[in-house]
Amino acid sequence: MKAKESKSQSPVYNVKAIPVEKLRANEYNPNRVAPPEMELLYRSIKEDGYTMPVVVYYHKDDDVYEIVDGFHRYSIMLLYPDIYEREKGLLPCSIIDKPISERIASTIRHNRARGSHNVDLMSNIVAELVEMGKTDKWISKHLGMSIDEILRLKQITGLAALFKDAEFSKSWIVG
Repeated sequence: MKAKESKSQSPVYNVKAIPVEKLRANEYNPNRVAPPEMELLYRSIKEDGYTMPVVVYYHKDDDVYEIVDGFHRYSIMLLYPDIYEREKGLLPCSIIDKPISERIASTIRHNRARGSHNVDLMSNIVAELVEMGKTDKWISKHLGMSIDEILRLKQITGLAALFKDAEFSKSWIVG
């Protein structure tokens, strides 16, 4: 069941639907995801579906696929029955055929290549959404941000217009 890999064609061109029960985590992935990001990943998969395959290696002797990248996407299917049912227990997988040292390197490359969000760019995105009429509650729900985080990003832009509909504390009265 091992997919033939070719130097001229990437494994992603041969994605297979594999039963989640035939997958297992690897023992070397140092990546951890905090609960808010896991909730955002769930929301993403719930609303957008699986848009990226899980990268796996096939162990012929055990007839099992070991995850190289995508452990958290795999976890979402195990943790959320609605996702499992919608996907009929199948995960889209891209199969690679590499020795363990190359798989470890691949896992780390995948993790590190994801990068992090630039604060200025995120501030601009929040500003753009506010200008489109999106509320802080909408932004929080759809981008997986806390209200405090949205407030800080708004403050970075320095645009008073972003606060025009904000409700401020009535803890003191000018008088």
